[in-house]
Amino acid sequence: MQPHFAKDEEKTSHFLLSKMTKAEKIVHEMMAKDSFSQWLGIEVEEVRDGFAKIKMKVRPEMLNGHSVAHGGISFSLADSAFAFASNSHGQKAVSIETSINHIKPVFEGDELVAIAEKESTSRSLGQYIVRVSKNKELVALFKGVVFRKSEEWSLPKNA
Repeated sequence: MQPHFAKDEEKTSHFLLSKMTKAEKIVHEMMAKDSFSQWLGIEVEEVRDGFAKIKMKVRPEMLNGHSVAHGGISFSLADSAFAFASNSHGQKAVSIETSINHIKPVFEGDELVAIAEKESTSRSLGQYIVRVSKNKELVALFKGVVFRKSEEWSLPKNA
């Protein structure tokens, strides 16, 4: 499965990396190697420095014994948005702490949207909030802290 940028099919199908922003190139690179986010069916809607908006649809195999989406599904969606937003600056970042509050149940067929936004960054740490919603209604609130490594993302020269 190829990474999918929802708003610009041409970017995905022809990999016109030269027209992407640095943040979009980083997320494209991350998605290309992220089999789990691809399995979830994540589509990238928007990426910019410190911000990511992604979406996915809940499938039958994502439900738990109560016939609602397993909590790990909304957590995983939020975690991917968190990863994309925190790496979008160009400095590699890895998660060191996360938490989530599940506010409302999620069901098969629901389209979930996760919006990750930077709250603050320092030289070595970054704090992010991710809001997961369905039909513009908040269903989960995720908070995360990353360690910002000294390593920068290296992108292909032709990108």
